[in-house]
This record gives sequence, C-alpha cells and structure tokens, in this order.
Amino acid sequence: MASIFSKTTDHWQLIMGRTVLPYSQVWEAERQRWQKFRRALRKEDQAHFDRLFESARLHLQAGGYASNPWPLESMLLSMLLEHQKDLSALAEQLKRLEQLLRERPTAALTKNSPNLL
Repeated sequence: MASIFSKTTDHWQLIMGRTVLPYSQVWEAERQRWQKFRRALRKEDQAHFDRLFESARLHLQAGGYASNPWPLESMLLSMLLEHQKDLSALAEQLKRLEQLLRERPTAALTKNSPNLL
C-alpha cells in the first residue's frame, strides 16, 4: 500500500499510485491472523467461529468497495448482517407459527399435521 513520492519545489508529487490488495486477500489474511485464537476454542466453538468468517466472505464486494483502513470492521458488519438476516427469518417463521396456532390450535399439535412453516 505504499506510494512513492518525489519532492519538487514546494510540494510532494505522486509518482506512482498506491496498490490496494484485492479484498479477498485481505479477508484471508485477517482469517489467518485469528487462527491462533480459533485453535484455543473448543471444537464445537471452532465450527461456529468458521461460520462467522464464512458469513463475512459473503460480502467481499461490499468490503472491497468500502475500502476501510480497518478491514475487520467491514468483516464484523458483514457477520452482523448475516446474523440479522437469520434473526429476521426466524422471527418471521415464529410469527407464521403463532398465527397458525391461533387459527388451528389442535391441528398444530397432531403428529400428521402438514409442515407448519
């Protein structure tokens, strides 16, 4: 990410533009940076940890577009976005289930009921 500048009379002149790594490489470097932490987690927590990073990977384009100097911030927001989507989907399923229970309370309790969701 270094730029090369040259001193002219009263100002610095940019000779070469800065190089920006592809965000997929930034994501991978950040994931690698957290591997020691991951290894210290219990096995079942490691799987959840991996899913967090995979959810951040779903938003590589947005992270690259944001060009944030602290890429972990973009990654954390991506993780939160995926959690929010999951939470909203669960809330919607719960709402439909509650509605079905209000409409047909005994049908929801029978073993042969169609899929409630």
